[in-house]
Amino acid sequence: MIVLVMGVSGSGKTTIGELLASRLGCGFSDADEFHGAQNKAKMASGIALTDADRAPWLRAMHEAILARQRRGEDHVFACSALKRGYRDLLHENVADLRLVYLHGSPELLAERVGGRRGHFFAPQLLQDQLDTLEPPSAEEALIVDIRQTPEAIVEQLVRALAGG
Repeated sequence: MIVLVMGVSGSGKTTIGELLASRLGCGFSDADEFHGAQNKAKMASGIALTDADRAPWLRAMHEAILARQRRGEDHVFACSALKRGYRDLLHENVADLRLVYLHGSPELLAERVGGRRGHFFAPQLLQDQLDTLEPPSAEEALIVDIRQTPEAIVEQLVRALAGG
């Protein structure tokens, strides 16, 4: 099973993804690993990425997802996956991809992003992500409220992914 943990910056994708991967006994990859230096520099400067900027990044993520699937490996990926088209691309030809959407209020997200240190994402880009976000439906994703503790979120996900 491939799990894709999605949401805007500050939603906890990396924290939840790492904890979930640990609980599931599998590997974890963060989308930031697939961004080129130019994209990271743009975001650090407060410049929002365009779809053209995101295209190579999304293709690289998709290839990594396919590679894990071909090897029969369970794996957790964290990626903003803001638009339905991005999610469609990431899901293409992937038989068992489960989507998790970490949802939170703009106020909570802004508080979290503003409190981060040492991350290349400029806090002023959060509004751009919120404006770009096409939230998945409950049929497309497991939707999780990020006001819970990371441990409670992971416990909820482990149960849901196991079918319970």
